[in-house]
Amino acid sequence: MSRRGALTACTALGLCLLCSGEEPPERAQERVPSSPELTPGLEVRDSPQDRAARTAVDLALARLAAWQHEETDGSMPPAGAREFAPVATTALAALAWMATGSTPGRGPYGAELSRALDYLIDHTELDEKSETYGYVSDQRDALSRTHGHGFATLAMAQAFALSPESARGRRLQTALHAAVACIENSQGSEGGWEYAPKKLVNHEGSVTICLVQALRGAKDAGLAVDRKVIERALGYVRRSQKDDGSFRYAIGNDRSSVALTAAALATLNAGGEYSGSVVLSGFDWLVRELANRAEDRAWASGERPASHFPHYERFYLAQAFWQHSERRVFDEWFAEEQRRLLLDQQEEGAWLDDSYGAVYATSMSVLVLALPDGLLPVYLR
Repeated sequence: MSRRGALTACTALGLCLLCSGEEPPERAQERVPSSPELTPGLEVRDSPQDRAARTAVDLALARLAAWQHEETDGSMPPAGAREFAPVATTALAALAWMATGSTPGRGPYGAELSRALDYLIDHTELDEKSETYGYVSDQRDALSRTHGHGFATLAMAQAFALSPESARGRRLQTALHAAVACIENSQGSEGGWEYAPKKLVNHEGSVTICLVQALRGAKDAGLAVDRKVIERALGYVRRSQKDDGSFRYAIGNDRSSVALTAAALATLNAGGEYSGSVVLSGFDWLVRELANRAEDRAWASGERPASHFPHYERFYLAQAFWQHSERRVFDEWFAEEQRRLLLDQQEEGAWLDDSYGAVYATSMSVLVLALPDGLLPVYLR
């Protein structure tokens, strides 16, 4: 059977497996492949590779839904992860369902999305007297920490933007207000954040980037966000840039990478910075580094991994290039990454990650493949 034939067959199998559980038959009829009809004004991508990518996304969404049915509280299971991070992975799965057209209670995966959101709301600390007021956490989860809180806040913000007037929308608004306050109240003196939800001397770029994007999502959804908090955070990101244009892991830590640079650029874009010397030199470094990597035979042959965090890197590269002033930069990068993702997908619909598990890798991959569809508010150009 051809690769595309196998994907189509496995999509049907995945949907049948989902319908064999507690899901009523009428829900099964709603699970249709994603449509090439996109947001008005966006280009409809309909090459053979684009059609194969839509099939791959349909298969992945069904796989995510099947995983969720293994849990009873709306969270996502470990799915092969060495460490369990249900807050982060549940938030990422929710974002993946929204990025492909589902909204709370509506669409092919509206029920699964609703359960995921309820889990995030239920795990938000709403006691205003608590030292961790607004923090999204799970006693089972020692890994997600403020990274997970950022993704959870972003997922709730996107859901609230899509469905603000519903009963769940009102619950989302309450949880979001608290989650935003948690971010604002825990910002360090340097403008960044660390892994715990409190003011610390330590700070690092990847957490800061995640939390700034969460604030951007909340602000776009209509919540009040302290402008000074965002300005201090963007200042932290700018100061983390090295002379060569790349961005450090943290101020005071000279380590930089493609992933961190892409994430920093995506965050500056989220803050409204699309040009200027900081952004332009960052893009110049990124393009040069990727060109050098492509000439590395060991990387091209797969003998040496380009990144220890390939899904994280691809997730932020997609966002950074999507906002680039020249559309061809994204198109050329995306065509190759789309091809790689199609080759790497497992027959049952998953992508794999040894560290953080298949839910994480699958959700991240869907978010990359679905980005040009323009359905997730925070990633609109």
